Order: sequence, then C-alpha cells, then structure tokens
Amino acid sequence: MHIYPAIDLKDGQGVRLLHGDFKRMTVYAPDPRAQAEKFIAAGCEWIHVVDLDGALKGQTGNRQAVTDICQTGARIQLGGGIRTMEDIENWLTAGISRVILGTIALKNPKLVIKAAKAFPGHIAVGADARNGRIAAEGWLEDSDIEAVDLVRRFEDCGVSAVIFTDISRDGALTGVNADATAAIADAVSIPIIASGGVKGIEDIKACLAKSASGIEGVIAGRALYDGRLDLAEALALARGGKV
Repeated sequence: MHIYPAIDLKDGQGVRLLHGDFKRMTVYAPDPRAQAEKFIAAGCEWIHVVDLDGALKGQTGNRQAVTDICQTGARIQLGGGIRTMEDIENWLTAGISRVILGTIALKNPKLVIKAAKAFPGHIAVGADARNGRIAAEGWLEDSDIEAVDLVRRFEDCGVSAVIFTDISRDGALTGVNADATAAIADAVSIPIIASGGVKGIEDIKACLAKSASGIEGVIAGRALYDGRLDLAEALALARGGKV
C-alpha cells in the first residue's frame, strides 16, 4: 500500500482546507517544491497534488508551482481543473505521472474513457463525495450520483486508480472513512485510494486491514503537517503490509 502526502495549491502556496471550504484555509507550505523535496527525502514514492484554483476556475491556476514540484523528479498525481484531452496531454508531457479527473468524470465520462485508453496507466478518477453523493466544481456543486455508481462507469476502460474522498472528513482530522472506501473497492476491480480525514497511524492501520478489498493507498495532508502522523512510521507500516 502507498502513502500519498498531499500538497494542495492555492495562489502558489501549499494549503489545507477544512471540508473544502476556502474560507477555512491554512497555509502549510509557502514553498511547495521544498515541501515536495522533504516528502521525497522521507522516502515517499508518490505525491498527491491538487490545483485548488484550477478546480474552482476549470483551468490551470498553479502551473508554475506544479512545474516546480515536477522538477523534483517525484511521481506526481495531479487533480484540479483538468477538463480536456489537451489539458491531460500537456500535463503528462510536463512530467505528471497520473492525471486525476474529477468534475469531468461526472459531467463527461466518455472523455475519461477516451483518455484512459489513450494514456493507459496515467488516468485516475476523483470520486469526491458528500453524504455518499458526488460533488464537483471544487466541491461547490452537488449531484444525485452515488460515488459507487460513478466509479462503476469506468470499469475495464484502463483507469489506473480512483481517489475516493469523503468531503465531510477532509481536513477535519476525524478519521478516514475506511468502511466506505472498502465498500467501493469491493464493488469494482479498480484500485482505490482513500482520502479525507486521516488523523494518525490508526487510519493507516484501518485502511491496511481492508487492503484486500482493493484499497491501494492513503492520502494524508493536515495530519502530516500538524505532526499527528509520523510519515516514516506510516511508510514503514504501509510497506510492511501488516497491521
């Protein structure tokens, strides 16, 4: 199982939001590249990056910061404001390892399927849910689509992973929703990455205990920055594969 440290970008800085609320934002990494280098030095294989400005505007809002992070040589999965095949190709050419499609997965699933076939292994789906239903456009727009129903649309098309985020827990340090993540993992064959609410090593243990369901990794943000989750301990546990 992988640990994905998160860098969420707003106005070129690394921040964390509470429940996706831009009015409840804390700056944790004024220099995102330097933060990425710390994660790499700790032994991380992947870094999870979200362009929050892009998610709001529907177009890239932190290109320079993302480009700087790419120059560290880390494997990056990037989401936020990626809406077209041109966007996808441009980011993959720039060095992004995996592009996350969230809003477009809800509104134009055919494009996701097309992209997954065109760029096998490089496309992920972002399933961001509030009360079990998908939210889009920077989490400002709710839908009636259940998260598991959205994910099922992309079985057998080459999507490399699904990032499932429980919005109600995101940034709140209330514990990852391992049960809901495992339920989605049980429903599809696509590897699932848990996101939202990680508060400590117990959340890594909870997801690892359900890894047989198909939970491939865990994204951690605020808990790392606040020191509640020891990254070295989390990496050792995840790589050991035992609770």
